Amino acid sequence: MKYDSVLLVAFGGPTPGCCKKYNRQDCPGEAYCFVEGIAGEAESQKERVKDISSHYVKLGGFSPFNELTYKQAKALQTALHERDLPLPVFAGFRHWTPYLKEVIAEMVQKGHRKILGIIMAPHQSKVSWEWYQLEVKRGIEAIDGERPTIDYLEPWYTHKGYVGAIAEIIETTCGDKFENAEIVFTAHAIPQSAANTSPYTQQFEMTGEAVAQELGKSRFGFAYQSEVETSPMPWTQPDINDWLKAKQAEGVDTVVASPIGFLCDHVEVLYDLDIEAKETADACGIDFIRAGTVGDHPKFIGMLADFVCEKYS
Repeated sequence: MKYDSVLLVAFGGPTPGCCKKYNRQDCPGEAYCFVEGIAGEAESQKERVKDISSHYVKLGGFSPFNELTYKQAKALQTALHERDLPLPVFAGFRHWTPYLKEVIAEMVQKGHRKILGIIMAPHQSKVSWEWYQLEVKRGIEAIDGERPTIDYLEPWYTHKGYVGAIAEIIETTCGDKFENAEIVFTAHAIPQSAANTSPYTQQFEMTGEAVAQELGKSRFGFAYQSEVETSPMPWTQPDINDWLKAKQAEGVDTVVASPIGFLCDHVEVLYDLDIEAKETADACGIDFIRAGTVGDHPKFIGMLADFVCEKYS
């Protein structure tokens, strides 16, 4: 057997339950611990950690990220079974439990040794693909005895399954406003230094261009979101809020935001677009429509299932 299991490799988000980083009576909350685990514990990061964790608190204190990734895993497993490839599909996270090392250990304990990994990020950069792969490598190296092997699916940022899912979601969301709406495709901002040494921005724009072509739209643009505002280094631009202000000056009155750099509606989408960008759009007199992410859309999941089958054969 070429592969005996599939592993979704994802970012993760805070869920209820103490991470045991602090004494229980001193715990500042799951959201704080989650953000601190990403930003670090340096004194210079404390304000940033408080600010970003407050976004989670405003949305209930937790993130739907893990639950949505499990839905993707379940949908993929079902699609594989329908293709007569009954592989179990697991999901592990880089920044929250169950951590990748925990899931890899579970997979090994269940007898899985030949893993096919799917990195749940559509565009490649050091902070996405490379760091995910490094965390998986560490998880494998922590295994006592026979260690599993892992291969990965190739990038799919312009594949018709991914592009088709995005296009269908945009059309469905816009309804009769579709013709007059200008599309803005968004992705997570990254340090410009990281963008200079990776294909991230080029792949992001290639996805958006492919979606626009699928939709027959000529009015579209690109913007970034979730920039670390206190960072001393430049990040990819334009920020979505600045983009909206520029569109106000151009007389644009309807915008549909499609967060193609994200695969599920987690907090950075729910807060940075649905709250912050919406507030900016309202102040600019722009009708702001936010299209959903691909999630477990049948075209997206079907694409992943087809890729797994091709890799398996």
